[in-house]
Amino acid sequence: MANSRLNQLPAAERLQGLNVLRNSGNCRDWNGIHYKAGLSGTNVGAKRLSMNVATIPPGGIAYAHIHVDFEVMLYILQGTVRHEYGEGLAKVVENRAGDFIFIEPGVPHEVFNASDTEEVVAVVARSDADEWQHIVPYPSIHRPA
Repeated sequence: MANSRLNQLPAAERLQGLNVLRNSGNCRDWNGIHYKAGLSGTNVGAKRLSMNVATIPPGGIAYAHIHVDFEVMLYILQGTVRHEYGEGLAKVVENRAGDFIFIEPGVPHEVFNASDTEEVVAVVARSDADEWQHIVPYPSIHRPA
């Protein structure tokens, strides 16, 4: 899941044990999601945590995938999102702005923006300092050929 834009992550200000990244822009488009540059092992030397902001465009889908051996927590800032999850993506839950979501390692899930007019914006925290590795595709009827 390499991306040449990863090398363009802005450096954080290093302030004697406190690191700051100010007003970052988009650094990556992956799997139907736009990501703002955040903090990770790449730019602050984190060992077990990464965090950024993800945006799913109106009508967009983050195609089915699994997080291998790391946890994810999301806070929905804007919009309404539907997760289809579990074996065969047979379970469904909908969340909207103000909701928190915790995704356990190994749970297959596909994420849908439930609106055709409004973006979904979420803060995403991972228990993995490498925010782009350890994610594997999961079969889905929605994934383009």
